[in-house]
Amino acid sequence: MRTIDEHGYHFEEWLTPARIAEDVEQVADRINADYAGKEPLFVIVLNGAFVFAADLIRKIEGIRCEQTFIRVSSYFGMSSTGQLQFIVPLQQSVAQRDVIIVEDIVDSGLTVHQLKAHLRGLGAASVKVATMLFKPNKLEYEDARPDYVGHEISDEFVIGYGLDFDGYVRNLDAIYKVKK
Repeated sequence: MRTIDEHGYHFEEWLTPARIAEDVEQVADRINADYAGKEPLFVIVLNGAFVFAADLIRKIEGIRCEQTFIRVSSYFGMSSTGQLQFIVPLQQSVAQRDVIIVEDIVDSGLTVHQLKAHLRGLGAASVKVATMLFKPNKLEYEDARPDYVGHEISDEFVIGYGLDFDGYVRNLDAIYKVKK
């Protein structure tokens, strides 16, 4: 099992690249089935979701789709600040579009809750959520429950595969959790 040290913490590999690929395939299969004959717009939340989104989008088959990006922040270090900041706002119209928000991880649901309200306010026909990781025991906003989940996780801090620690380690090909 691979381990790494970052910011004074020891992390061990939790989800291997092969397991991540299986999870992405499963999410893509469900989206492909649910959106057959539709043209969804994937709204990818930067920075964390870019790795998951790149793998996911390549598995979307037989569906005409578009992608756009939004950058928001609600974290500093290992903790949520509780406030969502729009760093790079949406640059594309979502009016009358079926939108799929692509997230790296959903825990409290604050980001997704606020993003869904924002997109609905801009006239989106529907808004669904695809996430690589979901912490169901941390969810505070029921409307933020993701529709497509790669993997459920307990309340642990994880890094890699787009998930960062103060901006670093997004480039790891696996997902690591704090070693106990």
